Amino acid sequence: MHPVETGEFKLGILNWETHMTTTLIANLEKLLGGPRDSALLRYSLGNEYLKAGHSEQAVIHLRAALARDPGYSAAWKLLGKALSEAGQPGEALAAYEQGIVVAETRGDLQAAREMTVFARRLRRQPPAAER
Repeated sequence: MHPVETGEFKLGILNWETHMTTTLIANLEKLLGGPRDSALLRYSLGNEYLKAGHSEQAVIHLRAALARDPGYSAAWKLLGKALSEAGQPGEALAAYEQGIVVAETRGDLQAAREMTVFARRLRRQPPAAER
Protein backbone atom coordinates (compact mmCIF):
# COMPACT_ATOMS: atom_id res chain seq x y z
CA MET A 1 0.00 0.00 0.00
CA HIS A 2 1.21 3.51 -0.79
CA PRO A 3 2.45 5.65 2.19
CA VAL A 4 -0.10 8.38 1.43
CA GLU A 5 -2.93 5.87 1.61
CA THR A 6 -1.80 4.64 5.03
CA GLY A 7 -1.27 8.08 6.51
CA GLU A 8 2.47 7.45 6.91
CA PHE A 9 3.24 10.36 4.60
CA LYS A 10 1.25 12.79 6.73
CA LEU A 11 2.90 11.49 9.89
CA GLY A 12 6.29 11.93 8.23
CA ILE A 13 5.50 15.56 7.41
CA LEU A 14 4.36 16.22 10.98
CA ASN A 15 7.56 14.68 12.36
CA TRP A 16 9.62 16.78 9.96
CA GLU A 17 7.78 19.98 10.96
CA THR A 18 8.27 19.18 14.64
CA HIS A 19 11.97 18.53 14.03
CA MET A 20 12.35 21.81 12.12
CA THR A 21 10.55 23.79 14.85
CA THR A 22 12.69 22.18 17.54
CA THR A 23 15.85 22.88 15.55
CA LEU A 24 14.83 26.50 14.93
CA ILE A 25 14.08 27.04 18.63
CA ALA A 26 17.48 25.59 19.59
CA ASN A 27 19.26 27.83 17.07
CA LEU A 28 17.39 30.94 18.23
CA GLU A 29 18.11 30.14 21.88
CA LYS A 30 21.85 30.10 21.12
CA LEU A 31 21.54 33.82 20.31
CA LEU A 32 20.05 34.73 23.71
CA GLY A 33 22.23 36.98 25.83
CA GLY A 34 24.43 37.90 22.90
CA PRO A 35 24.66 40.98 20.69
CA ARG A 36 21.71 39.77 18.59
CA ASP A 37 19.38 39.39 21.57
CA SER A 38 16.60 41.76 20.58
CA ALA A 39 12.86 42.24 20.55
CA LEU A 40 12.75 40.50 17.16
CA LEU A 41 14.70 37.49 18.46
CA ARG A 42 12.42 37.19 21.49
CA TYR A 43 9.32 37.60 19.29
CA SER A 44 10.61 34.88 16.96
CA LEU A 45 11.24 32.53 19.87
CA GLY A 46 7.80 33.24 21.29
CA ASN A 47 6.24 32.54 17.91
CA GLU A 48 8.08 29.23 17.51
CA TYR A 49 7.26 28.11 21.04
CA LEU A 50 3.59 28.92 20.41
CA LYS A 51 3.64 26.90 17.16
CA ALA A 52 5.15 24.00 19.12
CA GLY A 53 2.34 24.18 21.67
CA HIS A 54 4.44 25.62 24.52
CA SER A 55 2.38 28.68 25.33
CA GLU A 56 4.03 29.32 28.72
CA GLN A 57 7.48 29.53 27.11
CA ALA A 58 6.02 31.72 24.39
CA VAL A 59 4.68 34.13 27.03
CA ILE A 60 8.13 34.43 28.63
CA HIS A 61 9.81 35.39 25.37
CA LEU A 62 7.02 37.68 24.21
CA ARG A 63 7.14 39.58 27.50
CA ALA A 64 10.92 39.87 27.02
CA ALA A 65 10.34 41.22 23.49
CA LEU A 66 7.99 43.85 24.87
CA ALA A 67 10.43 44.78 27.64
CA ARG A 68 12.90 45.61 24.86
CA ASP A 69 10.34 47.34 22.61
CA PRO A 70 6.99 48.21 24.23
CA GLY A 71 5.79 49.61 20.90
CA TYR A 72 6.00 46.25 19.09
CA SER A 73 2.36 45.78 17.98
CA ALA A 74 2.82 42.26 16.64
CA ALA A 75 4.36 41.15 19.94
CA TRP A 76 1.33 42.44 21.85
CA LYS A 77 -0.98 40.53 19.51
CA LEU A 78 1.00 37.30 19.83
CA LEU A 79 1.28 37.73 23.62
CA GLY A 80 -2.51 37.94 23.81
CA LYS A 81 -2.81 34.74 21.81
CA ALA A 82 -0.19 32.95 23.91
CA LEU A 83 -1.85 34.00 27.18
CA SER A 84 -5.21 32.88 25.88
CA GLU A 85 -3.80 29.49 24.89
CA ALA A 86 -2.12 29.27 28.31
CA GLY A 87 -5.55 29.55 29.94
CA GLN A 88 -5.10 33.13 31.15
CA PRO A 89 -7.97 34.99 29.47
CA GLY A 90 -7.84 37.99 31.82
CA GLU A 91 -4.17 38.59 31.10
CA ALA A 92 -4.77 37.94 27.40
CA LEU A 93 -7.47 40.60 27.37
CA ALA A 94 -5.15 43.06 29.12
CA ALA A 95 -2.42 42.35 26.55
CA TYR A 96 -4.83 42.91 23.67
CA GLU A 97 -6.11 46.14 25.21
CA GLN A 98 -2.56 47.47 25.70
CA GLY A 99 -1.67 46.29 22.20
CA ILE A 100 -4.61 48.16 20.71
CA VAL A 101 -3.43 51.40 22.34
CA VAL A 102 0.12 50.82 21.08
CA ALA A 103 -1.00 49.90 17.57
CA GLU A 104 -3.33 52.89 17.26
CA THR A 105 -0.59 55.22 18.54
CA ARG A 106 1.82 53.86 15.93
CA GLY A 107 -0.76 53.97 13.15
CA ASP A 108 -0.84 50.17 12.84
CA LEU A 109 -4.58 50.10 12.28
CA GLN A 110 -4.77 46.53 10.94
CA ALA A 111 -3.15 45.13 14.08
CA ALA A 112 -5.45 47.29 16.22
CA ARG A 113 -8.51 45.94 14.37
CA GLU A 114 -7.36 42.33 14.75
CA MET A 115 -6.69 42.72 18.47
CA THR A 116 -10.08 44.42 18.90
CA VAL A 117 -11.76 41.35 17.41
CA PHE A 118 -9.75 38.98 19.64
CA ALA A 119 -10.50 41.09 22.74
CA ARG A 120 -14.21 41.13 21.91
CA ARG A 121 -14.22 37.33 21.65
CA LEU A 122 -12.53 37.02 25.05
CA ARG A 123 -15.04 39.38 26.66
CA ARG A 124 -17.88 37.19 25.39
CA GLN A 125 -16.46 34.02 26.93
CA PRO A 126 -18.03 32.95 30.19
CA PRO A 127 -15.74 32.99 33.22
CA ALA A 128 -13.73 29.78 33.67
CA ALA A 129 -15.91 28.66 36.60
CA GLU A 130 -18.97 28.65 34.35
CA ARG A 131 -17.46 26.56 31.55
